[in-house]
Amino acid sequence: MLTAIDTNVISALWSQEPASLGMKDLLFKMRREGGLVICAPVYAELLAYPGATSTFVDSFLKDTDIRLEFELSEGVWLEAAKAFAVYAERRRQEKAKQPKRLLVDFIVGAHALLETDRLLTLDRSRYQKSFSSLTLVR
Repeated sequence: MLTAIDTNVISALWSQEPASLGMKDLLFKMRREGGLVICAPVYAELLAYPGATSTFVDSFLKDTDIRLEFELSEGVWLEAAKAFAVYAERRRQEKAKQPKRLLVDFIVGAHALLETDRLLTLDRSRYQKSFSSLTLVR
């Protein structure tokens, strides 16, 4: 069972945030169950972490056996675009009462939905509305 990882999980680990409590054990369990993966947009966001370098991020991924997928299928892009368009319309209808989300969230969600079995995230609500059939962990 392949697990995609959201940026917020890794950054919480690096920051030693309370939300990351027990996360290492969960990651080890999921790695044993079928592997861990991040998509290229998550990698780009990790490089924006304070003080992170490509060497640091690459070493972390290697040490934790997290695979990086740079190639995203046409289906991932189309699913992300569709979900983002629905979100944008919903936000316009609500006159922007909900927080603004970035396109990257929809790419991460679409990648997890179409290319993996589940998504490990610290923000379930971010993905539940747009990807209702996506299995979310945490």
